[in-house]
Amino acid sequence: MSESRRRSSKGGQQQESSSQTNGRRSERGMEVDEEEGGAGPSALQQQEEDDDPARRRELRSRYRDLINSVQQNREDMLSPANNKLTDVLEEANKLFVNVRQAREAALDAHLLVLATDLGKEKASQLHADGSAFDLAAYAEHLLSFMGINRLEDEGDDEDGGVGGYLPPDAWHRLNKKASTCFRIAPLFHFMLGSFEAEPPQPRQRVERQRRVPSKEAKRVMPTQLNKMAESHQEATEKEVERILGCLQSYFADDPESPISYYEFVIDPKSFARTVENIFHTSFLVRDGLAKLYLDDDKLPCIAPVEDGEVEPGATTNRQQCIVSICPSEWKEIIRVFEIKEALIPASAPTSQED
Repeated sequence: MSESRRRSSKGGQQQESSSQTNGRRSERGMEVDEEEGGAGPSALQQQEEDDDPARRRELRSRYRDLINSVQQNREDMLSPANNKLTDVLEEANKLFVNVRQAREAALDAHLLVLATDLGKEKASQLHADGSAFDLAAYAEHLLSFMGINRLEDEGDDEDGGVGGYLPPDAWHRLNKKASTCFRIAPLFHFMLGSFEAEPPQPRQRVERQRRVPSKEAKRVMPTQLNKMAESHQEATEKEVERILGCLQSYFADDPESPISYYEFVIDPKSFARTVENIFHTSFLVRDGLAKLYLDDDKLPCIAPVEDGEVEPGATTNRQQCIVSICPSEWKEIIRVFEIKEALIPASAPTSQED
């Protein structure tokens, strides 16, 4: 009897403990359900929106439209001046925010592959050396920016108007546009890095000693120079007197006929003596011993100045001129004036001492 009571008491205790555990589990389950019930509606609503077939269908449709536009406008997007590829990528970034499923992600990846291929091909067409720069296209864009419309100009030309002229403010418009690119002054960099600017050290000046001429050199050199100057001056004076004598003798033979200046100074056998004759004759004119005038044919003539023509102390109206002659002109004068012999004979050769 005692053993059966013990068993019954143990069985009752086990039933009570199992009922207590079941009650605790049910209470915990209710708490969890209450917590899930509080946050459940927002999460379920978001999940329902992501799984909305109409929204996913619209998202896939917009992705397919972008893919078709990239495939159809491939040539236009490869142009360096076209920025449509950038617009497509920006639109794809906006659509990717709403991507939640694998099908939409696959379409986004397909669009990204197409855009990457286009960008790679577009970058390969660019050259850093500028060899692909189209001058004609640049000129057309520049003219359009400055206010010339080719279509309007063609219509004006057909109507009889004159087109192709720039508007008055065309260059001002271009200057205003280009000035924005040059607001920042260029930076200055040293090719060999920075350095400390120190003044150069002054060099020691070495004074050179001047050569002092000896007493003998002091005594001999001026004498030699004076002798050379005196000898040249005497030779020139003698030659001028000799030419004056020739002029006076020719004039005394026939005072009525004028003496041609070219026939008097030209030596048909020597160009050097001709130059010397012109040089020495100029001293006669300068000193008032001879005069030059033009005859009826406007050709220069020369004649000696006789005593009494110029009063002592009287001023005469003199005009200076420069006479130039070259070998070709010397030959031409000989041919035109038919000069066969020189009126001024060659001077006798002087000795070395003279």
